[in-house]
Amino acid sequence: MVADKPEDDKRLSITFAGLKLRNPLILASGILGTSGSSLRRVAESGAGAVVTKSIGKVAREGHRNPSVIKIEQGYLNAIGLANPGIENFKEEIGIARQGNVPVIGSVYGFSIHEFVEVAKAMQSYGADAIELNLSCPNVAKAGAFYSQNEELAYEVVKEVKKSVSFPVIVKLSIHTKDIVSVAKACEEAKCDAITAINTIKAMKIDTKIKMPVLGNKIGGLSGACIKPVALAAVYEIVKEVKVPVIGCGGISSGEDAVEFFLAGARAVQIGSAVAERGVSIFRKVCGEILSYLEENNYEHIGEIMGIAQVR
Repeated sequence: MVADKPEDDKRLSITFAGLKLRNPLILASGILGTSGSSLRRVAESGAGAVVTKSIGKVAREGHRNPSVIKIEQGYLNAIGLANPGIENFKEEIGIARQGNVPVIGSVYGFSIHEFVEVAKAMQSYGADAIELNLSCPNVAKAGAFYSQNEELAYEVVKEVKKSVSFPVIVKLSIHTKDIVSVAKACEEAKCDAITAINTIKAMKIDTKIKMPVLGNKIGGLSGACIKPVALAAVYEIVKEVKVPVIGCGGISSGEDAVEFFLAGARAVQIGSAVAERGVSIFRKVCGEILSYLEENNYEHIGEIMGIAQVR
């Protein structure tokens, strides 16, 4: 029976990459992650863990507006990695930790040294893990530059792992010749988990003014429309690596999440759907997953993870 607070049901508890989560639903980076108070609110609303906005070495204003637009199939954004800079983020991590769930710091860099520097600061601030953003599609030579081939991804992960002692998660992009090869390179460099995928490069043109709608012209596509792409990436990566894989892309319901678990994901991230179902989406999706487990006679979420891999 689904309780009033399904997010705390032990049937949903998981452990991966050294992190203990009360449930496998994680707030994706870039959504309500700029302030510690918003991250704490998400935790209090049922998330099993939260990921901060991507933070860099120095403050960044990002791209000019409009930077986020709703389209029929989902959302387009070109925020441009706007953030306050790592030196101004210590207090936010402390406040986020008051939510009593793991806080994962998302970091990016324009050089390997910057990735290392920001990762070390995140650890000193008390974050429980970091997620290396190797996959931002709308800022030249930031994260995505390092996910375009195995060698660059390997070097970033290797250097960061040498510099910190907490879990290192790598967020990958499909904008590469072979995302599986990049995932295997990250595993070889000793990453602790992989998140797949980030937004997909996309744009919209206004036919009346005959110009791109986004201020940056090109942005990242998120929402339900990218779920099949993300699901396929997770399925293929799980088949080839042993580290845990976190599914991300278009997840808005318990059924969506279950698809990723069946594909082998150990956890899932929810982002754009927060705008559609509200911050309580985590509690709602936990309840929907529990209903699925009950209807199909499973006692724990772990029992369904990877079933589709062997059929």
